[in-house]
Amino acid sequence: MDVSTRAVLTAVLAALVAGAAVLDPWVVTGVVVLLSLALAFGWPRLLNLPVPLGAFVVVALGGAGGAGVVAATQGGPYLRELPVVVALAVLLTFVNEMARQDGRTRLLDSVAGTVTGVLVAAAGAGWISAVRIPGGQSLVVVGAVALAVGAAVSAVPLGGWVAVLVTSAAAMIGGGAAGVVMPRIDPVSGGLIGLAVGLVVSVLHALVDQVPALERRWASVAALIVPVSLSGIVVYVLGRIFLG
Repeated sequence: MDVSTRAVLTAVLAALVAGAAVLDPWVVTGVVVLLSLALAFGWPRLLNLPVPLGAFVVVALGGAGGAGVVAATQGGPYLRELPVVVALAVLLTFVNEMARQDGRTRLLDSVAGTVTGVLVAAAGAGWISAVRIPGGQSLVVVGAVALAVGAAVSAVPLGGWVAVLVTSAAAMIGGGAAGVVMPRIDPVSGGLIGLAVGLVVSVLHALVDQVPALERRWASVAALIVPVSLSGIVVYVLGRIFLG
C-alpha cells in the first residue's frame, strides 16, 4: 500500500470518527474498538515482532479493553481507569514473553514493540473520553476534521520541513474552519487543535513511511490507523484545556 493510499484511508477513518461523534458516543466507542483490534492485528507485522499472536492479544486487550473501560466509567475524569488497563497489558507483555518456547530471541524488540503497541492502541480511548465531556461532540468533530485534512494533504509528496509545515498548516486551517461551524469551539481553539493534530500526522509520516514492512497489507493497515489512535488523546487533552 503506497503512501498516498494510506494517507487517504487515514482521512477516511478520521471522517468516520467525526460521523460517529455526530451520531452517538457509543458509536464512537464501537469505532475505536474496531480500530484498536485492526491496529493490534497489524502492529506485530509492522514492527516484525517475533511472536505476532501474543503481541496481537496483548495490544488488543490494551486498546479494546481500554476503550471499553473508558466508555463504562461513570463521571469524569473518564480516563481515570485507563492506566490500570495499560498496566495490566504491560504485565501481560512479560507473561507473554515468559511463555515463549522459541529461545526468546529478540526479547528486547518484542517487549518494547508490544508495550509501544499497547500505548498507541490505548490512546484511541481519548476519542471516547473527549466525546463525553461537555461540548465533546463539537470537540471530536473539530479534531477529526483537522486530522482528515492533515492526513489528506500529507499524501502530497513534498518531503522534509516543507511537508511538516504544509500538513500542519492545512490541519490548522481545517480545525479552525470546523470551529467556525461547531458550537462550543471557537476558530482559534479549533486551529490550535488542528495544529497539534497536524504535527502528529507529520511526525508519524516521517517515522512510519520508511518502514520496509509496509509492503505487507496488515502492516500498512496498522500504519494508517496509528495517527487516528494517537490523535484521540491529543484532542482530549486540548479539549480539557479549551472547554474546561
